[in-house]
Amino acid sequence: MSRKKQVNQKITALYCRISLEDGGDNESMSISNQKLMLRDFAEKNGMFQYEYYVDDGYTGRNFNRPSFQRMIADIEAGKIGCVITKDLSRLGRNYIEAGSYIEIFFPKHNVRYIAITDGVDSLTRQEMDITPFKNILNDCTAGIFPKRCWQGV
Repeated sequence: MSRKKQVNQKITALYCRISLEDGGDNESMSISNQKLMLRDFAEKNGMFQYEYYVDDGYTGRNFNRPSFQRMIADIEAGKIGCVITKDLSRLGRNYIEAGSYIEIFFPKHNVRYIAITDGVDSLTRQEMDITPFKNILNDCTAGIFPKRCWQGV
């Protein structure tokens, strides 16, 4: 009796994050609006197997967030083939770590990364050349090193 191997199709991770410093009552950035935007994008692009990873009330300045860490574990376990965020700042506001995930970790694990409103898509390399600069701006707006960001302005 032969068994057919079941194809283990990877899911799409829809990652949402908001913190109090992002403006907790800003409706356009709310978790529910992020979820709606991410789901609509995924479904319009044929990604129907997805899971939400949500960090509500966590800063983007570090990556010690429960759902983010669960998503990373699922990537390492081979469960995720694509990560989608509303924009680059939802992934994180520390430009060095965010860049490390985008440029090293995701490609190493064959994970496509999309930041919808920033026009970033690692599959097409669309906007990827400017991504590090956008991450630096996100870092600056988070107040991590504002003096260095705005020197000479």
